[in-house]
Order: sequence, then C-alpha cells, then structure tokens
Amino acid sequence: MKSVGIIGARGHTGAELIRLIAAHPGLELAFVSSRELEGQRVADSVPGHASDLRYVNLDAAVTAQQDVDAVVLALPNGKAAPYVAAIDAAAPSRIVVDLSADYRFDRQWYYGLPELTRTRYSGHKRISNPGCYATAMQLALAPLVDDLAAPPACFGVSGYSGAGTTPSDKNDLDKLRDNLMPYALTGHVHEREVSEQLGLPVEFMPHVAPHFRGITLTANLWLRQPTTRDAIRERYARGYTGEALIRLVDDPPWVSCIAGRHHCEIGAFALAPGGKRVVVVATLDNLLKGAATQALQNLNTALGFDELAGIPLTDGERA
Repeated sequence: MKSVGIIGARGHTGAELIRLIAAHPGLELAFVSSRELEGQRVADSVPGHASDLRYVNLDAAVTAQQDVDAVVLALPNGKAAPYVAAIDAAAPSRIVVDLSADYRFDRQWYYGLPELTRTRYSGHKRISNPGCYATAMQLALAPLVDDLAAPPACFGVSGYSGAGTTPSDKNDLDKLRDNLMPYALTGHVHEREVSEQLGLPVEFMPHVAPHFRGITLTANLWLRQPTTRDAIRERYARGYTGEALIRLVDDPPWVSCIAGRHHCEIGAFALAPGGKRVVVVATLDNLLKGAATQALQNLNTALGFDELAGIPLTDGERA
C-alpha cells in the first residue's frame, strides 16, 4: 500500500481526487490539507467519502516532513514553489504531482499526458499534470500535427467548474445564465502550453458556459495535402490504438455525454470540399481526464501500479 497526501484539496478537482484515491486498491489517503476547511471531516464536503479523515492545514515545511510516498499539489497557479522547494530539500525521492501550470514549462519535470508522453517517463519524481483545455487540445491535434499547413484554431467551451471555487465572473451563475462568456482570447496559458508541447503555434479561444463540468474543444485544421475523411479517421485510430481513455466517435461528441466519465471523446472529422480543411471535436470532463483522472494515471505510473488502476471505467470507456 502506498500513501498519498493532497495539498489544496478544497476545490472541485481536489474532491474528485479524494474519491479516486480513497477507492484505489493500492493507495491510502494520508492527509488532506485545506486552510479553509481545517478541522472539518472530509466526508462532510466530499459526497461518497466514508472515512473519519479530517482536513488539516499544512505549510510547506510541515508537508515536507510527512511520511508519504507521494504528494499531490492542487493549488492555484503560482503557489506550488514553496512546497516543491521544501520537499526537494527534505525528501527528494518523494513523488510530487503538481496540478497547476507552475512547472509545465520546466524541462526538468515530466509532463504527464500519458497517451502522448508516457514514452518520455523514466522514473521522474516531479510530474506536471497538463491543463484541462491543454489535454483536450493536444489529444485532438496530435495525430495530424505533422500534416498541418497553418496554426490550428481551437474554440473551447468549459463548464464553470473550470473557474474554480474562488468567486469570479466565470463561476457567477447569475452572469453565466443564458450566456457564453469569452475570456483570455489570446495568450491563454493553455495556448502557450500546447504550443510548447506540440512544437507549433496554436490559436486558442476559451469560453465559459453555464453547465457545471465538461469541455468541448472544436479544432479547425488546414492540411498541406488533400485527404479523405476515412484516411483522417484511420490516422486517429492508429494513433490511439489500445488507449482505454480515448474513444473515437463518428459524430461530433456531446459534452453532456462525457460529464462524470474518465475518457476523452474525439469525433466529427468533418472534411471541407477540397480535402484540405478538417474540423475535429474533442470532449472531456475537465475535473477528471482534464485533471484528477490524469493525476491518478501519473501517480500510478510513478508508484509502480498499472496506469489505469483505480480508474472506474464503464463498458463504453473500455470499448
């Protein structure tokens, strides 16, 4: 049995990760740290969690002294560095998985999008979890990257859970009602993240919608050479053969069908006249495959478990 602690577990992703770790056959949840929830029972704020574990409030120095196999940092962007520095000094062999953007551009860290990067993993102890939009974009684009004639243009729509729990316009239900809210239309951190990982410029336009969870990512792609829809579909099928958390569908996938599920759906593969323009649509749950499920994939790999251990796949996800 391996032990895991979570720092910054107040948010939506933290709750999902608590549920996944608690149900994992080889993991035990050693501590859950949240300044706002200190002293409260975890079960009172995470439905379905049955233990008597209570939230604690651990600073970086105390976190580094905890006797655990792995620590997951579920903190806002810009907050991870003190914890990483303290763990580097006190326990450099401890696994750290960071869910923020703080180390996604650090080449000393393993960037953990398993379906695309698992061959780069070589025992790394520091793992950066990709962003939710960035996961959807990369999975939608990767099979055609070598054939692109222009920067891909990606239109993304996320449920408001992606804005976190700190009050803002992007999670204000009164402002979101009957609305689609564009924001950060150039230079979004996930635009830079995907451009870095795929090695080409990517154009990304994010929006928030009034549903709670799930991302729809529509990618407009121009190809150097004309092709057929069947050839494109076959390219994706070859690229994702055997991937339990990627499901290809013929029609454009619906975000309502992915909420609460652990896989990414990719579909549409709509080809314009002339055969050089294709539109691909990807959907995933931003709190699961876009965050907690992917973190568990990375924890499993680093701790020696099967990559999919503890991920409750349905028959549809295993297909």
